Amino acid sequence: MLALEQTKQIKDFVKQKPRTMNEVSQLLDVNWRTADRYVGKIAESTGELAVRTFREGTRGALKVVYWRGLGELAFTDLQQELFEKIAAGRSKTDFSPFEIYQYVDKQKKQAFLEEQDEEAATSLYDFAETLRAAEGEALFFSGNFSWINLQDGRTSLYGVVKALAGRGIVCKALCRVELGGLENIERVLALNKSFGKQVIEIRHCYQPLRAVVIDDKLARFKEIKNPADYKNLELKKKTFIFYEIRDKDWVEWIGKVFWRLFNNSVPAEKRIEELHKIRKLKGN
Repeated sequence: MLALEQTKQIKDFVKQKPRTMNEVSQLLDVNWRTADRYVGKIAESTGELAVRTFREGTRGALKVVYWRGLGELAFTDLQQELFEKIAAGRSKTDFSPFEIYQYVDKQKKQAFLEEQDEEAATSLYDFAETLRAAEGEALFFSGNFSWINLQDGRTSLYGVVKALAGRGIVCKALCRVELGGLENIERVLALNKSFGKQVIEIRHCYQPLRAVVIDDKLARFKEIKNPADYKNLELKKKTFIFYEIRDKDWVEWIGKVFWRLFNNSVPAEKRIEELHKIRKLKGN
């Protein structure tokens, strides 16, 4: 059982500088596996720690624990300004991912767009492959999880998320937990019951991003432009723009934005319980 005192010990220790898992085990006077479990629990629940394995798959494999520094979210004044705009946003029209994308090194980003009537007609395969590439963590910025129902031939995004959870990938998500879209969220949370443990955690948050961050290596954003929003008819069809960022500093910062919002948000289960009470009142 991980005590609060041990949690503080580990955080303070790693905050000073990156530590090997062996150093953490020596600090706590526990075996390597116990230290690994403790660090994993802190990383999954708070996002303040992260682990990297060097020479993985060899006898000389080395696990290093490092501090993500969520308390020092902004690397620059620019990023602080961007964070404040994101934190103030409530709907997807309140902030454009391009505000981030424009500052990223051109060698470490790419974007493409599709003109389609509905999102189901866009290429889901690319997004599915992005998710499948996750090795340790997938952080989702969502609206009401409507995308979980999308399917294109053999590609089912629900199936992809289920497979991630089955592989032990840490899955965390931010979305609106309200009556509209409640079925989507309950469908995803049902995976926890299916696997007999918490494989995905969702918290309620009004925020403007539609994105996923994979392993601090890649951030993928989606933006939708509707013709009705442009009176001068610049757009004739609904346009879906996808942005991919692979710049390490920017991806890590976006991950910190997620964790700052996540750690200050309400667990979905608590909201769902109250929403069901309201539904029952309506039935009476």
